[in-house]
Amino acid sequence: MKQKQTARVICQEEIAPDIYDMYIETSLAVDAVPGQFVGVYPRDRSTLLPRPISICEADDVLPFGDSPAAGQSAQRGAIRIVYRIAGAGTREFSGYGAGEPIELLGPLGNGFPLEKGAGKKVFLMGGGIGIPPILELAKRLETDRDKKQVVLGYRDSNLFLKEDMEQYGAVYVATEDGSAGTKGNVMDAIRENGLEADVIFACGPMPMLRAIKKYAAERQIPAYISLEEHMACGVGACLGCVVKTKETDHHSHVNNARICTDGPVFEADAVEI
Repeated sequence: MKQKQTARVICQEEIAPDIYDMYIETSLAVDAVPGQFVGVYPRDRSTLLPRPISICEADDVLPFGDSPAAGQSAQRGAIRIVYRIAGAGTREFSGYGAGEPIELLGPLGNGFPLEKGAGKKVFLMGGGIGIPPILELAKRLETDRDKKQVVLGYRDSNLFLKEDMEQYGAVYVATEDGSAGTKGNVMDAIRENGLEADVIFACGPMPMLRAIKKYAAERQIPAYISLEEHMACGVGACLGCVVKTKETDHHSHVNNARICTDGPVFEADAVEI
């Protein structure tokens, strides 16, 4: 059940150029599932809408042995967000320090269907700023560690979150400039390493997701993709983030779905991308 609340920054650091890693004390962590996101409100009130940022990790106890802020003794748990500076709002967030308030709406959207990968050999694929939500997915997916194949695509050798991912599965890396791992993209890394899987879970830029959808269709294996899209309201009211679907929506009677509420996770063959 989504809610709006004022949470507290626990800590924040820059982990790659213009990419920030923030831990936030919030009770939203209790209900969050892999693949969901939060709306983060800038303090500049001339900017009315929250910025959608995926949940990288969610724990129902505070990390680092931290204590709740004064007056927040009942508010336990923490989420971790990893985001790239993309405009004024995210640049503002990057300046937040420990103990500062941060206004959140969430958890929003649906999540990855964990049951579809239980006990199976899986690809957990992330590209660019689509990498963060894959971490919580890797943590929670109930299958053997050696069946979790984490395939990550980066621009260069700033391999943010790679070490975190290595706790939960075998990690394969592709970089556009060839500075680490396979030169190319995540599909190149799969081919170069001769990898196979029964199910795919992925988040990343649209060209990557199109390639994954094609790959899954050719091999007749299910794929679940989280669509990155510019969102405005984040709650389905503005229709600013629609995707074309195969099936007709039973509310609107058109072949569209709202990524922020019907997604962001979809079965790949259910959407036209």
